[in-house]
Amino acid sequence: MAVFWLTTRHLIPATALPAHRVSHPGAYAIAAGCGALCGAMFFGTANALLSGERAIGFSMVGGLAGAIAAVEAFKRMTGVSGSTGIVFAAPFAATVAVGRLGCFFSGLVDFTYGTPTSVPWAVDFGDGVLRHPVQLYESLAMALMFVVLIWRFVARDRFWLANGFYLTVGWYALQRFVWEFFKPYATVIGPFNLFHVVCLGLLLYAAAMIRSRSGACTTA
Repeated sequence: MAVFWLTTRHLIPATALPAHRVSHPGAYAIAAGCGALCGAMFFGTANALLSGERAIGFSMVGGLAGAIAAVEAFKRMTGVSGSTGIVFAAPFAATVAVGRLGCFFSGLVDFTYGTPTSVPWAVDFGDGVLRHPVQLYESLAMALMFVVLIWRFVARDRFWLANGFYLTVGWYALQRFVWEFFKPYATVIGPFNLFHVVCLGLLLYAAAMIRSRSGACTTA
């Protein structure tokens, strides 16, 4: 919440805020929230079941994909043609960076740990097996993106103000795609698990939207 306040009050032009870009900001927020919840539960649970875990799961990458899909649908139905996502870029990066620390300290219960390894920084989460601390990999990667976002926003970098959301989504998808190779999840296509597929979709989305910025901006 602190990052969201900082972003909306001091770093992002008021004209870029959703409240100034959509005619029904309340409905916009509900659409984004419902999309995020549905996406998080669907992909998180699907991955857990595919991996032999009988549990309801929640996935951050699934939540992001669901929120984007819901907002895109909302914008199409309401005729919104501009970008509305920049205000969420820094808060999302901060949320992942901090949230993955929570996953790390949750250990094996969270089912976000890495595969066994002999690297010097491997971590034993309590079962006697040294594993990749993939939660820390992701936390550090998104903390780096957060720092870059704040840096470019303070500098009033027009490219980052226009594309910061897409760059954040793209970076998140890219780094998450890499870390998925170090997780014990069931594969669905060759060496790729379900989250690899979602990350690839997000990466293509981000690339397409950044490219479209040469013309009209038409995304979340």
